[in-house]
Amino acid sequence: METIEGLKRSDYCGDLSSSDIGREVTLMGWVQKKRNLGGLVFVDIRDIKGISQIIFDTEVSKEAFEKAEKLGSEYVIAVVGKVSERQSKNPNMKTGDIEVIASELRVLSKSQTPPIYIKDDDDVSEALRLKYRYLDLRKPRMQKNLLTRQKVTNATRRYLSNLGFCEIETPFLINPTPEGARDYLVPSRVNQGKFYALPQSPQLFKQMLMVSGMDRYFQIVKCFRDEDLRADRQPEFTQIDCEMSFVEEDDVISTMEGLLKDIFKETLNIDVQIPFRRMKYKDAMENYGSDKPDLRFGFEIKNISDIVANCGFKVFSDSTVEGKSVRGINVKSHADSFTRKQITSLEDHAKTYRAKGLAWMKITSEGIVSPILKFFSEEEVKAILERMDAKEGDLLLFVADSDKVVLESLGQVRLEVANRLGLMDKDVYEFLWVTEFPLFEQDEETGKYSAAHHPFTSPLLEDIDRLDVEDKSILRARAYDIVLNGYEIGGGSIRISDPEVQQKMFDVLGLSEEKVEQRFGYLLEAFKYGVPPHAGLAFGLDRLVMLITKQDNIREVIAFPKNQNAVCPLTNAPTEAEEEQLEELGIQIRKSNLK
Repeated sequence: METIEGLKRSDYCGDLSSSDIGREVTLMGWVQKKRNLGGLVFVDIRDIKGISQIIFDTEVSKEAFEKAEKLGSEYVIAVVGKVSERQSKNPNMKTGDIEVIASELRVLSKSQTPPIYIKDDDDVSEALRLKYRYLDLRKPRMQKNLLTRQKVTNATRRYLSNLGFCEIETPFLINPTPEGARDYLVPSRVNQGKFYALPQSPQLFKQMLMVSGMDRYFQIVKCFRDEDLRADRQPEFTQIDCEMSFVEEDDVISTMEGLLKDIFKETLNIDVQIPFRRMKYKDAMENYGSDKPDLRFGFEIKNISDIVANCGFKVFSDSTVEGKSVRGINVKSHADSFTRKQITSLEDHAKTYRAKGLAWMKITSEGIVSPILKFFSEEEVKAILERMDAKEGDLLLFVADSDKVVLESLGQVRLEVANRLGLMDKDVYEFLWVTEFPLFEQDEETGKYSAAHHPFTSPLLEDIDRLDVEDKSILRARAYDIVLNGYEIGGGSIRISDPEVQQKMFDVLGLSEEKVEQRFGYLLEAFKYGVPPHAGLAFGLDRLVMLITKQDNIREVIAFPKNQNAVCPLTNAPTEAEEEQLEELGIQIRKSNLK
């Protein structure tokens, strides 16, 4: 192998243009492809900025030409040559107006035939991509994703620092905290039998930073949650974590809207319009069947329970009692887009969310087409059409069941319909604040309450004196989520700063004094010495970058992600520990039937 001794890269491959014609340049990168035309060898060389075409000509340098004949895919090379106007221009290539006539070639590293092609449209399995991630990351699309991620973090640091936020690191080896998922535990060798937890968020530390008087904190930080994975989840993920003192909801919201405006201008050159729309949790669930509604399209949910309470269709009339309802969506102007077979497939989709069926009506030029039309009077039909704002060409879809099943299943049908109709435009960005979330969640089996956000979230001011009510599902939190195109990209809350209110929260959650002291004692101790009103928010960086780069999976914007089984195919982590390590930690492995 040759070296770069005596050479210095003068330019990146993708930066050359017609303004460089006549210049001698030195390029370094990977061989993308090679074509041998006899007396000429054409080589595309690639680096992080793009591709340049290199021509090796026997009349210019026989030595370079002979080396070029032996080049293979993904060889690492250095080329010295003169930029020339390209004879056959390529308008689809950034450097398509020029080529480099090589006078010198050095082969810096040879490559075996790669197990995956280095091109964006390579249709290879994700398992293979993750196993050879260092090759996958050579693809222009993947490099662009990571460079966009850097633009997001750079914009974040610049914006928040300019507003007086201080970037402060918090510990990774901590006590377990209640964040809604299982902790990753780390055994202590020095203190055998005891464990650290990896943080699900820096929640308690950032609150203590407010007690310390730091006023405004932020951190771009790794967090860890041992939970079932999906396309927008990873066991280790990154948050843009913020906390502010002496603020209320509007202060946090306006500050974070400004941050998002800066990020979208920096990454996509889009002028996001602020302030964003706001919607209460109850309205989001009632109208969209989701606490993170996608607002790029309509199809809002309408309640027709009062209209069908005495109709002849028992499926509907029996579902108008307390706790149940009949609701529908209007797929406006798209009745002709769905055949009966396709509507049946929508029904199957609704059934995966526990709906027992999906009733429908098509409004056509010849009248209403529906298998349930005969069960309704003319007055009932007229009232349904009016409530649903139905016109010719519309398709009405209905579900009757418990409120929870109806809202969830219709919310999912709404998304499925929009997806099939191609209405989820990735070039459109619809932001929404969802506010006034429930303060507590109730376990359906045990009846016990847990904190919907975390136990330090403040109740709404008008609900503080109602914490002792029997039905605690009616209590609301000073919590807020920022939603983008149906994804929650961030969330936060006003924190409790009153010790009496905090104690009431612990009482509702059934936490004993001993348990409170064990898990939160250090925070409560800090609160004895003067705590400012404070609030915060954390963005999911991975999910935000996923949406900005128009990807469908956060693994596309993380350099070395885990797969669906929380395994790293590249390094084979996690692996079994050596016996000596386990002995040092005082740990004995016992096989479990738990999955």
